[in-house]
Amino acid sequence: MKKITERMLRNRGACADQLGKFAAMFPDGAVVTAENCEAVSSEFDWAWASNYLLNPSARAEGDRICASARIKYHRVRASAWAEYQRMCTSARAEYDLVYASARAEYQRICAPAQAEYDRVRASAWAEYQRIYAPARAEYDLVYASARAEYDRVRARTFATLYLAQ
Repeated sequence: MKKITERMLRNRGACADQLGKFAAMFPDGAVVTAENCEAVSSEFDWAWASNYLLNPSARAEGDRICASARIKYHRVRASAWAEYQRMCTSARAEYDLVYASARAEYQRICAPAQAEYDRVRASAWAEYQRIYAPARAEYDLVYASARAEYDRVRARTFATLYLAQ
């Protein structure tokens, strides 16, 4: 009776995910039989197991035996993918039609509100500018005067200190 153990998998470089799953399902290791392996066929990476747990001649024999199943798998998968794509394309076209119609209706309904918003906003902005412009002009005058005085003091202080050193 041949057994696979967690230690054997770790020594062969199994990934942490597969190791954890194996240890949880088989804390004492797993006896290898066709029935036992088939029972957990969807749980483990059997391609990895073939590459790392079989000798080269057994691996080649496994590849030969599984070749037709692999071809059938790829054919079925490709067919299913094509049907999925066909259905998604059709569904997307229907969605686009419904969305375009709903968006047009939304814009039709919102247009008057947007126009009113734009009118009120423009009026408020004009009022803001009417108040802002003279206030900014006054600020600019005060700022310019204060800055000129500060620059004069700073320049004079520099000259005094520079000459004194």
